[in-house]
This record gives sequence, C-alpha cells and structure tokens, in this order.
Amino acid sequence: MSDERQPPTTWHELTPPESRPNRRFMLKAAVGSGAVLLAGGPSASQAAKALLDEYKPVYLSAGEWTFVRAACARLIPSAGDGPGAIEAQVPVFIDRQLAGDFGNATDWFLGGPHEAGADPQRGFQSPLTPAQIYREAIAAVDGWCTQNKGKAFAALDEAAQDEVLKTLQAGKLGLKPELRDFFTFLLQNTKEGFFADPMYGGNHQMVGWKHIGFPGARGAFLEWANDQDKPYPLGPVAISGARG
Repeated sequence: MSDERQPPTTWHELTPPESRPNRRFMLKAAVGSGAVLLAGGPSASQAAKALLDEYKPVYLSAGEWTFVRAACARLIPSAGDGPGAIEAQVPVFIDRQLAGDFGNATDWFLGGPHEAGADPQRGFQSPLTPAQIYREAIAAVDGWCTQNKGKAFAALDEAAQDEVLKTLQAGKLGLKPELRDFFTFLLQNTKEGFFADPMYGGNHQMVGWKHIGFPGARGAFLEWANDQDKPYPLGPVAISGARG
C-alpha cells in the first residue's frame, strides 16, 4: 500500500494493554469472528453529518459515497461513549485514498497468475486495484441487498446492515473471487481513517487520538511514556502543527 497510509492504524498498535482507554470497543461476532462493530459517541453526530453532506467525493459516485457512509457508520458506530467513524470523517479518508496511490495500487504488482481460491495468507490474488474492487463490490452488495432485503444497503435499518456486513465478512454474499478482499479493505480503511493523521482526511479534529490519549506528532513526550496510572495531560498535535 502507499506510504500515505503508514500513520497508526489500530488502537491496539497505538497503546499498550495497561494504558488503553476505558471505552469499551464493542466487538460483535458472527460465524466465529464476525464483523467488528466499534461503539462510539453521538455528541458531534449532526455536525459531522453536515460536513459529510458538504463534501464532494473525488472518486466515489453518489451511490458509492452513500454506501461507504452507511457502512463506516456501522463498523464504528456513533452510539456510545466516544466518537464514531462519522464524527472522524472516515468516509472522506476512504474516498481520498481510493483516488490516490492506494486506490490505484501504484506500487503493487497486479500481474498474474492469480489463484482466486488461495489461502488469504498467501496474499492479494486479484487483478483489480483497490479502487476497482470497491466500485464493483459496492454495486454487487447493493444488488444483493435489493434482491434479498428489498432495499439498497444504505436504506436498510441498522440491524439489517449489521447482518449484511457479517455475511459479507464471512464470504457468504456471493461476490466474485476477485472481490474477496473488499470487506478486509473496508474494515482496515475504516480503522485507518479513524486513527491516521488528519491531513489524510479522517480523524477529524483528532477525535480518534483524543479518545485514546495518543499525543500524535508531538515532538517530545518521553516524560509521560511510563506513567501508566495517569492520563496524558496534553492534547494531540497533527503533522501540520494543528493542536487538538
């Protein structure tokens, strides 16, 4: 993937177990592992939705943008005691990534042979770029939802959306083999957008960093590194120099 996507990806990588926040990230499973659903908070939901309404996608079509907004909102929901994907503007991050090096697989080798049935541990097995996978998979998922649920994904209620995402993650939605990485990309990109530096479009106002107490790009914080019993006293700093 592109070097743009190297900032912290998951909250587990950002902070050791003994210093993780009290917020309970709700992990729900279906068929063993299931879809990851993370609880968040509704305090800034309306303002965040208004920002997303004003945003003009650079890659995603109107229908695809609606899908991504709905899916991200279920992967990291706003209902809870912290921010969700919508408050963090994660869909903006995903759209910008799909329009850039990651979406175009700029530094990936996409030549064959491709073995669609290969174990995922053997790596990427599709001739399609991530942007193409998003485009084709969203259309396929919406088609499945319309046929089986009577509505496109974004028009379903939250319980039905969760069911679809779990079915998608379990590989039981009937997607073409070359689209099998779609849910993996969607979930990973959602987490990346929640925790990456705001310069990439997500983690709006550093809400993800603030919630877990991550200092961001602050130049020096060694004096607090081993102080596990006290919260970090300073807000985060973005690469741009903006302070949270």
